[in-house]
Amino acid sequence: MRDYSMTAAAFLAAVLCAAPLGASAADKTDQPQGKMDQAQEKVKETAQGVKGAVSDSWITSKTKIALFADDRVKGREVSVETVKGEVYLRGKVDSEEAKTAAAEVAKGSEGVKNVKNDLQVVPPTARKAVTADDKQITKAVESRLHKDPQLKKIDVRTDNGVVMLSGEVPNISVAAKASEMAHRVDGVKSVKNELRVAQAKAN
Repeated sequence: MRDYSMTAAAFLAAVLCAAPLGASAADKTDQPQGKMDQAQEKVKETAQGVKGAVSDSWITSKTKIALFADDRVKGREVSVETVKGEVYLRGKVDSEEAKTAAAEVAKGSEGVKNVKNDLQVVPPTARKAVTADDKQITKAVESRLHKDPQLKKIDVRTDNGVVMLSGEVPNISVAAKASEMAHRVDGVKSVKNELRVAQAKAN
């Protein structure tokens, strides 16, 4: 009977001693799992961010391919840019039909939220002269804008005398200033301001 009591006591002591060890082991096991979960979540967030960037690039590529394949457009002088799912069409086409068709093609691309159609209609007979004038206007506008540190990163494009400004600026006042300066250049018919105001970064 004494031997049984001693065995039971020894067993109880072993269980009591093992309990903290078991809890500690579980805690240690949970820690790597927690870190793994955090890492997986970080990878997921990164992938989502990359996916967003790739998506715009993918939309642009698919739209360009579709424009070149369409006999109504043929995409010869059509520039395509995608920003957060919004497609911007710029350049010259031969007719109003081609301009409308280009917008239809762009809208048909998967993932497109909206289409901004800034294409200019220029008949083939006038294309050479108009293109030469557009180059001079673009150069003149860039020369003015790039003298100002806040405006020097603005992209300038001219199609049939219509100047398009794109890029990012610090505030709406700078965007307005860019439009005003572009308007003053000889030969400019109008200015389409597509500048985006940079979002303030949180501290």
